[in-house]
Amino acid sequence: QVQLVESGGGLVQPGGSLRLSCLASGFTFSSYTMRWYRQALGKEREYVAYIASAGGTTNYADSVKGRFTISRDNAKNTVYLQMNSLKPEDTAVYYCKGGTSYWGQGTQVTVSS
Repeated sequence: QVQLVESGGGLVQPGGSLRLSCLASGFTFSSYTMRWYRQALGKEREYVAYIASAGGTTNYADSVKGRFTISRDNAKNTVYLQMNSLKPEDTAVYYCKGGTSYWGQGTQVTVSS
């Protein structure tokens, strides 16, 4: 059974940092591209970042470029999202996605003073 479990969310002050993790199971993680999305209250889910299966290629939404870094450890079946210089507008539920089909349950990130 496929599972994606996000963790690492929480409350952080503007300018702070968080690292999200997404632990995958039930599929061949190393063969799948991985993405992070986010959904703020009352808004549509939006793309945040992408990483290729071997980790050599990454891509970011313009809104997070230069502040967020996606990475993966295929030996640990885990994808990460390092978020620095956080802003209140980064507040959202963050989801990881495996390939085109698999979604996690999300982790809440709140950026507030």
